[in-house]
Amino acid sequence: MRKHIIAGNWKMNLNLNEGYSLASEIKGMVIDEITNLNAEVVLFPPFIHLAGIKKLIEGSAVMLGAQNCHYKDSGAFTGEISPKMLKELGVKYVLVGHSERRQYNFENNQILAMKVSAVLSNNLHPVYCIGETLNERENKNEFIVNQTQLNEGLFHLLPSQIKETVIAYEPVWAIGTGITASVAQAAEMHNFIRKLVEEKYGTQVADEIRILYGGSMKPDNAAQLLSCNDIDGGLIGGASLESRSFVNIVKAVKS
Repeated sequence: MRKHIIAGNWKMNLNLNEGYSLASEIKGMVIDEITNLNAEVVLFPPFIHLAGIKKLIEGSAVMLGAQNCHYKDSGAFTGEISPKMLKELGVKYVLVGHSERRQYNFENNQILAMKVSAVLSNNLHPVYCIGETLNERENKNEFIVNQTQLNEGLFHLLPSQIKETVIAYEPVWAIGTGITASVAQAAEMHNFIRKLVEEKYGTQVADEIRILYGGSMKPDNAAQLLSCNDIDGGLIGGASLESRSFVNIVKAVKS
């Protein structure tokens, strides 16, 4: 049985006090309102928040994630953060290949493959993001785009390594555009992704790997999306910046 993950990606938002306040509210709500937590709750704040939030969430079920990392553990890489550093801060999950990193920081699949390996070598869990743009979907290239991103960025891993990895499908055309992917579209792609994993690694690995949906999941559509067999949680953007909406998505996970 795959345990769902509800992950809040705060992106480049919230100052220190705002971030600490939000993390404290989420922690308190999870403790007070959810007696049978059926999901891993992970917060991905900006780097400046990590050390402080780690202290705030200690002793709770809330876990810590980082939005990015470098593929080296140390070196002359000004402005970068290594997986080794993140591990020392208590980080458990690291986003790799988010669509915004691909678009604005020009990260390609080869760089992302090195990042995935670096995260795993530090006993952390990469959340490898894939997804197609609106133009790619309109040209009916969505399946080949996602397959290529998996083949080049993730499928170099051994079976034992892929089990420690999470995949996040984020239809880029449904993020902050006002266009919403249907539940059927999301389910179709998740099923396709799981079949690709099965072809590469076998049925057991495919049954165990978790695939998150990152296409503007909100409290009003979370339950329907999370009821799909191949959707194992959500990578939440805007809705994760408000404690009530985020915790309501966590509550949408059924036992």
